[in-house]
Amino acid sequence: MSGARNYLIVTASYWGFTLTDGALRMLVLLHFFNLGYSPFTLAFLFLLYETAGIFANLGGGWLASRFGITRMLSAGLALQIGGLLFLSALDPGWGAAASVIWVVAAQGIAGVAKDITKTASKSAIKFTSAEGGGQLFRWVAWFTGSKNAMKGAGFFIGGLALEVVGFQPALWAMAAMLGIILIAAFVSLPARLGAAGSSGSVKELFSKSAGVNILAGARIFLFGARDVWFVVGVPVFLYAGGWSFWEVGAYLAVWTIVYGGVQAAAPSLIRRSEDGLSREVPEARLWVILLTAVPVILAVLAAMPGALPIPPTWVIVVGLAIFGLPFAVNSSLHSYLILAYAGSRKAAEDVGFYYAANAGGRLMGTLLSGLLYQWGGVTACLIGSAAMLAACSIITFLLPAGHTAAPEQAPAE
Repeated sequence: MSGARNYLIVTASYWGFTLTDGALRMLVLLHFFNLGYSPFTLAFLFLLYETAGIFANLGGGWLASRFGITRMLSAGLALQIGGLLFLSALDPGWGAAASVIWVVAAQGIAGVAKDITKTASKSAIKFTSAEGGGQLFRWVAWFTGSKNAMKGAGFFIGGLALEVVGFQPALWAMAAMLGIILIAAFVSLPARLGAAGSSGSVKELFSKSAGVNILAGARIFLFGARDVWFVVGVPVFLYAGGWSFWEVGAYLAVWTIVYGGVQAAAPSLIRRSEDGLSREVPEARLWVILLTAVPVILAVLAAMPGALPIPPTWVIVVGLAIFGLPFAVNSSLHSYLILAYAGSRKAAEDVGFYYAANAGGRLMGTLLSGLLYQWGGVTACLIGSAAMLAACSIITFLLPAGHTAAPEQAPAE
C-alpha cells in the first residue's frame, strides 16, 4: 500500500504545480499580447523556458537518481515559487527591452522548475508501480491525463485571474498555494525514494537503449507539432478574432481537460499485450498516422475560407478539438512506452533524457509558432504541424516491438 500512497502524494503535488504552470502561461501570453507584443516576441518570451527544460530534464534525471525523487520534486516546487515571485517584481514602468529580459529570465526559472518536477514525478511512478500489481500503463495514463486536466484548469484560471484580479496578485496567490504543497510533499514522501547509483560520465548519461533513443526522436516532433499552433498561433488567432481573455483561457482549458481525460482513458482504447510492447508499439504507429491526417486536412480548409459555411475561427476551434483525440492517445502511449523501455536501476535518467527531447520539441514548436503565425497566419502553423507529424510517423515505425529493458518493467493486464 505504501506504493499507492506515494503515487497519490506525487500525483497531487504535480497537480498543484501543473495548475500554476498552465495559469502562468496564459497570464504571460495574454498580458503581453494585450500590451502590443508581436507573435514572434511572445514566442521569444518562452524561449528560455523551453531551452532550460532540455538541460533541466537531463540534470534532473541524474540528480533524482543520485539524491532521490523527493528532494528533486521539492526543488522543482521551490524553484516555481521563486520564479513566480521574480516575475511579480516586474515594473510596468520599465522599457520594452528590460521587460522582455526580465520575463525571459523568469520563464527560464519556471522552465527549470517544470521539467525537474516532471522528471521527478514521472520517475516516481516507475518505482511506486512495483507495488501496484502491474498497473504501470494505467497509473501512467491516469497521472498524465489528470495532470493535463489540471493544466487546462490552469489555463482558465490564468485568463480569469488576469481579467479579475490582475497580473501581480495572481502570481502572489499561486506562489502561496505552492508553498503549502511543497511543505506537505516534503514531509509525506520517503527521503530516498528512487535513489540509485547515478551515471559517472556524460557519455554514460546519454548512452540509452535503442527504444529510448528512437522514442525520444519521435517525441521531439510529436510535441513540436502540437506547440507550433497551440502555444502562440491559436490563442493569438482567437483573441485577435474578438474573443476575450477569459474566453480564450476557457476554450484552451476545456480542450486540455478533455485531452487529459482521453489520456487517462487511453488504456481502454489500446490493444494490450502480456509483454507490454508487441501490440502497444503497432498501436502507436496507427495512432500517429491518424493524427498526421488532421492538420493536413485543416490546412487545406484554412487556406480556402470562402468554401466553408462556417467562419474561419470555428474551423480552427473544431479542428483543434478533433486534433486532441489522436494526440492524447499518442501522448499517453509515449508516456507509457518510455517507462516500459527505461532501465529499472536508473529509470530517472532514462526519463530525464526522454523529456529533454520533449523539451527540445516544445522549443522548436514554440519558436516556429511565433514565426509561422507572423509569416502566414494559422494556416502556416498547420502546415508546420503536418510536416513535423510526418517526421514523427517515420520515426515511430522504427520503434522496437520487443523488450529493451528488464521484463519486470512490462505491465500486466
